[in-house]
Amino acid sequence: MRLMWLANLSAQAAAWGLIVSRGWLVFDMTGSSMDVGIVTFAAMVPLVFVPPIAGVLADRVDRRTLLGSTYALNMAQNLVLGLLAGTGTIEEWHVVTLSFINGIARAAQQSTSQALAANLVPPERLLNALSLTGATQHGARLVGPALVTPLLAVFGAPAAFFLCTSLYGVGWWLIGRIESLAVGGGRRDESLLVSFVAGLRYAWAEPLIKMMILLVMFHCGLTMAFESLLPNFALQRVGAGSTGFSTLMIGVGIGGLVGSISIGGVTEPRTRGRLYLALGLLSGLGQAGLSFATGMPLAFLAVVIMGASQAAFMTMSQSTIQALGLNEYRGRLASLNTFSLGGIMSLMNLANGFLGTSLPASVILLSNGLLFAAIMAVSFASAVARMAYREGLPVATRPRVAIEPGLP
Repeated sequence: MRLMWLANLSAQAAAWGLIVSRGWLVFDMTGSSMDVGIVTFAAMVPLVFVPPIAGVLADRVDRRTLLGSTYALNMAQNLVLGLLAGTGTIEEWHVVTLSFINGIARAAQQSTSQALAANLVPPERLLNALSLTGATQHGARLVGPALVTPLLAVFGAPAAFFLCTSLYGVGWWLIGRIESLAVGGGRRDESLLVSFVAGLRYAWAEPLIKMMILLVMFHCGLTMAFESLLPNFALQRVGAGSTGFSTLMIGVGIGGLVGSISIGGVTEPRTRGRLYLALGLLSGLGQAGLSFATGMPLAFLAVVIMGASQAAFMTMSQSTIQALGLNEYRGRLASLNTFSLGGIMSLMNLANGFLGTSLPASVILLSNGLLFAAIMAVSFASAVARMAYREGLPVATRPRVAIEPGLP
């Protein structure tokens, strides 16, 4: 697991460094924020359709090989980007195309890495492993931009792209050194669609897994799709403009880092169950609290709380789903998490941005936050949820049966 953690650290730093460098290059080329948005959308849209395919593949082939392939693909597209920028032959459509390829690789990487982590550690340590991975992701949001910013200022975008290429190369080399067996064992004699539907049926047949996946989807759509609202909120409520937006995003990252680290030591099932409920409520109520903030100190405190509760809630959800799921379905279960994190979040960010043109950002933040808090409260009416919250979230238990395609 140590090798995978180091590979993830290197790749995440490269990913966030690439986001900054790519945006800087496009804005320098065109002077248009809209063009930067187009490139960003090209990198995010694969999160809508790639996770189901990647999840099926992660259950059929060696997960180490598949994950290493995503690193190699990102290494190659970064290298091409650097060469085009360095030779002065780059055009905007090159950046859009390579961003799309980057998005495909990252979407597959996220699904595969979750499934692989479940093969590398025992179930009782999976929460610790994923909490460390989550902390790495949030820490990389600070490390990656910090590494490329001096290069952008002194040498320009090509040097930053070559650094990102090197970081992906280090991650690829580390993944290749993992020796543990990591094969899902999924069936190869059926189509991708049939396999993915079988994964959906399996998730739906397992009450606790189904409940947690549904809560994750609502959580990502209602409490984690706030980026498109924060610039207006920073201007309207905090009165800080673009500087305020950057400060609030830093607060979210700090909270996420703290939340990911702190959740790793929670192993007692009953504590996990009660904490899961509390984190879900806090995610919604924290966002609702942000909507009332009128100054930077209170707003910053609110986003730190949001970041911490959201990261801890997602980490606990992912680790429990992976620990409970049969190995042959773990890739497809992870793909549902990836779709929620990327696909649902991107779509809801788009919807929130549209609503923000006619409604105050604070109103949207308040309504979405209260809605998710209400969903968490109403979930207590479910017998499955009540047992999970009262009796605790199990560290690992074998699900009832693996549903095969064609069975009722």
